[in-house]
Amino acid sequence: MSVARRPPPAYESSLAGIQATSAIYHRISRTASDATGRVLKESFEIPPCSGQAWTVPAGSVCRLTTPNGPQVGDLNLWNAHNPRERLWAARTRQIHASHVSVGDRLWSNLPYLRPLVSITGDSLGGGQLHDVLAPDGKRDPEKTFPSTQSGGRVHDLLGTRCDPYVNMLMGGKTFDFHCHSNLTRAVVPYGLTELDVHDVLNVFQVTGLDEEGRYFMEASPAQPGEYFEFFAEVDVLCALSACPGVPSTGDLSNWGWEDKEGDMLASCRPLGVEVYQLVDKDKVLEGWMQPQSPAYKGMHGMTMPAR
Repeated sequence: MSVARRPPPAYESSLAGIQATSAIYHRISRTASDATGRVLKESFEIPPCSGQAWTVPAGSVCRLTTPNGPQVGDLNLWNAHNPRERLWAARTRQIHASHVSVGDRLWSNLPYLRPLVSITGDSLGGGQLHDVLAPDGKRDPEKTFPSTQSGGRVHDLLGTRCDPYVNMLMGGKTFDFHCHSNLTRAVVPYGLTELDVHDVLNVFQVTGLDEEGRYFMEASPAQPGEYFEFFAEVDVLCALSACPGVPSTGDLSNWGWEDKEGDMLASCRPLGVEVYQLVDKDKVLEGWMQPQSPAYKGMHGMTMPAR
């Protein structure tokens, strides 16, 4: 009996320039294990059940951490100078996969469509890019977080942020510390509003689709000191929420917010943020240029009237 062939991926991410697997990104990755390779410019912790925004200059590295163990973070990204350009979760998962790790990039929305950041380190994905990926971009399956028995994977682009609107829709109570609310409060000092908050990358979160295509969540594997690291391709504004729906076990299959308002800190944990400047930037980034948008010059089939 012949076995049905699975259709090939709709998008081929191995094309030149799609994956961040060139020698440049291997050099960036190696600075993580070189005490003289980078300088810490900023670091802080995001308290449990809250959010914070910060900027990362182009050519710098940002590391997100779990200082006290399993905690999910909902991440938003914008062009720091043009918030209309922001992370496009749907296209990113089409170009790469539903869950991302080293060598993948986080892409912006139309009409920009360029990588905002490139992932160069991921302790749950095997560590640094140069340890996990061969020069040809092939991933070592033994060095990456395996899928769970249910098919769950880590660093999720399938779902989106929790929000007070769906909580009310499903019979919940008013709760002001959902990730959507945390992200909204975080970006207000930067002149943005709730309307700028968008679909997220759920860092350190394990999720998947069941046999009926329904979204599920599982326990986060993040131990104290796990990290997820990216290189800023452009000046980016980042915002991260320490998800309030995480139980003390880190198992999001048992998520919820009800009855938490008086004791939120008992179950949630902080997230760490570190921003690094590369020391020998000219050498490490030799050959690197900020990515440009695709050179589409058409008008979508619309003809402007003659004047």
